[in-house]
Amino acid sequence: MQPNPFGGVIENLTVEEVKAGLDDGTILLVDVREPNELAAERIPGAVEFPLSSFDAAALPDPGDKTLVFSCRSGQRSQKAAAAAQAAGVDLHRHMAGGILAWKDAGFPTDKG
Repeated sequence: MQPNPFGGVIENLTVEEVKAGLDDGTILLVDVREPNELAAERIPGAVEFPLSSFDAAALPDPGDKTLVFSCRSGQRSQKAAAAAQAAGVDLHRHMAGGILAWKDAGFPTDKG
């Protein structure tokens, strides 16, 4: 883990790590982009949780999965992790590079 530029700490997961975790059911991906962005394109299986109305207390319970934040490029997901930690919730993982890196890796998305 390393310092998060937005506060707290952050653990960068690669898109390959996240894809493997989604495939084997060990990761709950929480996309903090806005509804219009998600309506246009999303990572299959990601849960919608816009940063604009972020409430750490309302985050989905990942159960035995690892909760990982994602966004477009990796900035808002780091902000979400910082906000969660500031609220006392120990969530510090995000998908580095966001959906842009996901698509660059050739992984599938669902479009509008």
